[in-house]
Order: sequence, then structure tokens, then C-alpha cells
Amino acid sequence: MTPERVNPPDLSPPAGFSHAVVATGSRVVFLAGQTALDADGKVVGRTLPEQFEKALANLLAALTAAGGTPADLARVTVYATDIAAYRAHARELGRRWRSLAGRDYPAMAVVQVVRLWDEEALVELDGFAVLP
Repeated sequence: MTPERVNPPDLSPPAGFSHAVVATGSRVVFLAGQTALDADGKVVGRTLPEQFEKALANLLAALTAAGGTPADLARVTVYATDIAAYRAHARELGRRWRSLAGRDYPAMAVVQVVRLWDEEALVELDGFAVLP
């Protein structure tokens, strides 16, 4: 993918996301929602940062299996069961994102939901990538 991250100066400066991503490539990979499930289908991690890191690792594992890299992500949506907790942990979540995915942020949104499929899940990530 040849991504162009667009962050217009008349919008507030983005922190941990890009306002827009222009992506050109030949393959689009749609990534299903990933929570902090381990290989046995059990939610791991008790805290939001722990679950976020595992969910992101799962999302990136699916992307890698499809032939992509974190830099190919064009869009990610985060579903959180507690937006206040997400905001309170934003710095830590950003650190974990950068550790796994780097600093080339996709267009992103965070949405609060009442609950996720697995009752103990605190966060879920889905998205799509454009591969060269």
C-alpha cells in the first residue's frame, strides 16, 4: 500500500490516529473484530490495557496471515465497554499500540458499547487494510 496520511491544519491535531488515510493498492483485507481471546477461546487479561494489547495482537496476527503489515492498516474501529476507562488509560494504550503497530496510525474511531460477545471482554478492534 502507498498510504498518505492526511491531517489538515484546520482540524485539531490528531493523537494516536490520522484524520484521513488515502490508500492505493491492489488488495483490501477486511479484519473481523478481535477481542483478547487466546488460542483456546478464553478472554485473557483483567485490565483494559492488557486486553487491548491482546486484541491488537490478534488483529495484527490476522493481518499478517493475510500478507499485510501494521503499516497497511487504513482503518481501525475500537469498541470499548467503558469510554471513561479508555480515556483514563489512553497514554498506556498508545504505548502498547506503538510497541506492536508502530507510529503509522490509521484512521480510527472509538465507540462505547454496552457489552461485547464475550461478557468479560472489555475491548474489541476491527478494521481494514490495503495491501500493495
